[in-house]
Amino acid sequence: MIAVGILLWLLGLSLSSPEGFQQASTLLGSFIVRFILWAIMTALAYHIVGGLRHLLMDFGMLDESLEAGTRSAQISFVITVILAVLAGVLLW
Repeated sequence: MIAVGILLWLLGLSLSSPEGFQQASTLLGSFIVRFILWAIMTALAYHIVGGLRHLLMDFGMLDESLEAGTRSAQISFVITVILAVLAGVLLW
């Protein structure tokens, strides 16, 4: 919930006026703001990857044994780490 509020606030600020856009651009130059955006993007990536994993399990495309569940969870974490690194490259 807090992440959505931060993103909507930044969007509203950037769309309010040319001065607001400049202020939002200045804010995005801060390490703290970029770190917060990176954390939000990483959490979103984890949520999406986990959701896709569960959809595949629900459709029967993944085996529902303990071994397969552990393996698909490990693959999900690896994909999330890769996406987190890509988000960091995008922001910095």
